Amino acid sequence: MYVGRFAPSPTGALHFGSLVAALASWLDARAARGRWLVRIEDLDAPRTEAGAADDILRTLARFGLEWDGTVTYQSRRLPLYRHALEKLAPYTYSCACTRREIADSSLGVAADGAQIYPGTCRDGVAAGKSPRALRVRAAGHVTFTDRLQGRQSQVLERDVGDFVLYRADGQFAYQLAVVVDDAEQGVTDVVRGADLLDSTPRQIYLQRLLRYPQPRYLHIPAAVNAAGEKLSKQTGARAVASSTADLRRALSFLGQPETENLGEAVSKWNPVLIARRRALDAVP
Repeated sequence: MYVGRFAPSPTGALHFGSLVAALASWLDARAARGRWLVRIEDLDAPRTEAGAADDILRTLARFGLEWDGTVTYQSRRLPLYRHALEKLAPYTYSCACTRREIADSSLGVAADGAQIYPGTCRDGVAAGKSPRALRVRAAGHVTFTDRLQGRQSQVLERDVGDFVLYRADGQFAYQLAVVVDDAEQGVTDVVRGADLLDSTPRQIYLQRLLRYPQPRYLHIPAAVNAAGEKLSKQTGARAVASSTADLRRALSFLGQPETENLGEAVSKWNPVLIARRRALDAVP
């Protein structure tokens, strides 16, 4: 059975870009007669806004985007991530490098803007230094075919380097948490913004190491503002108003026929109509 999910971070109210992602994943699940789950990705406590998760859920409900089962919260799933980290022990190592040291020795910048770590601590932490993170040895060539964006390919060691799974402050990395969550919840299909497209090979790599099944992926264009910035709280994206106008705008952004009837939207859902681009201007 098809199992999809929407996994927002509760850093603020639901904005247009998040609505587009939620709507696309909901329509894809409902058109496949599958289940649609909601997971709140609240691991990053400093960025979490009080009350934002409940506000997001109320907004989804007002739009008619009802979910199946109970809502899950990453902050309540730490034992699962800890267990996965233990299973990955043969492939991980402690790293004591500071951000400045990483920037100074970086092999370049990855497509998502992160510094490519050169593996400085692979053979052990230098004497007198304290570990700051746990990294996984990135190796191999990962390829997959996205349902919209087509064939994707990444040489992990060259393109992203050894990446962090756990920080000394007790923070589990997104890359690990999302892989564990999707596997544990039986997610078969991931529909999300293309700003996460370059993270997918890292997640597939972890799925292989943990012997998890690999979901299908469909990365829709990220909604950006006039300056080309992804819509977010940081870029001043306004909250959606739960109106039929916002729903029609979201359908139009996805290349779908505009309608105020969700049942009609499900029956006419066609991912082929979505623009095969990584980003699109949000409709003003």
